[in-house]
Amino acid sequence: EVQLVESGGGLVQPGGSLRLSCAASGFTFGSIWMAWFRQAPGKEREGVAVLSINGRTAYVDSVKGRFTISQDIAKSTLYLQMNSLKPEDTAMYYCAAAFTGGDWRARATFRYWGQGTEVTVSS
Repeated sequence: EVQLVESGGGLVQPGGSLRLSCAASGFTFGSIWMAWFRQAPGKEREGVAVLSINGRTAYVDSVKGRFTISQDIAKSTLYLQMNSLKPEDTAMYYCAAAFTGGDWRARATFRYWGQGTEVTVSS
């Protein structure tokens, strides 16, 4: 059974940083694409960053230069380092695994999901 458990969310001031973690189990970590998504209240869930099986990364334009996706294969953990946070980054952040094809930014393109961790950026 695939399990994804996110952690690291919280309240942070604008300009601050957070590192989200996603502990994975139930599959060979590093063998499938993984991604971070977010969903703000009243909005669609959107892809934020993706990591392919060959280590290539991609980001949605709104977070380029501020967010970094990475993984520790030995720990079966995916990370999202978020710097220079803005109020518009406030959302529930989800870890996703197993890309099925198409536009990675679309929710339907990933098979497995965690329960999410909440990030609030506010002064």
